[in-house]
Amino acid sequence: MISVVSKRFDVHPQTLRLYEREGLLKPSRTEGNTRLYSDEDLNRLSRILRLTRDLGVNLAGVEVVLNMQEVMDRMEHEFNDLLESLREELRKREKETRTRPSQALVHARPGRVIPIKKG
Repeated sequence: MISVVSKRFDVHPQTLRLYEREGLLKPSRTEGNTRLYSDEDLNRLSRILRLTRDLGVNLAGVEVVLNMQEVMDRMEHEFNDLLESLREELRKREKETRTRPSQALVHARPGRVIPIKKG
């Protein structure tokens, strides 16, 4: 609820509504239209307040920073997925190598043929 979040973060409810109008926060709503803030919303609000209060970033700058963080998070997730698939492929190949019978190619000089006479 907006009043609880307002007190917890020491922010005026109108400020929270402004953040919502600007698209910086998107709390869900109950059937009675009461705002419900998820943990993700609260973490986002915390980042917004740090940017505005501590770093003096305006709301347009906050939007840019938050969008960049989302892009970086997506890229990190994709990178981790790729890394995990490469690790899985490596484990699969190591397992195949261990179960495959060992063979070796040996380089040998060509032999000389010596004719043998019978009887």
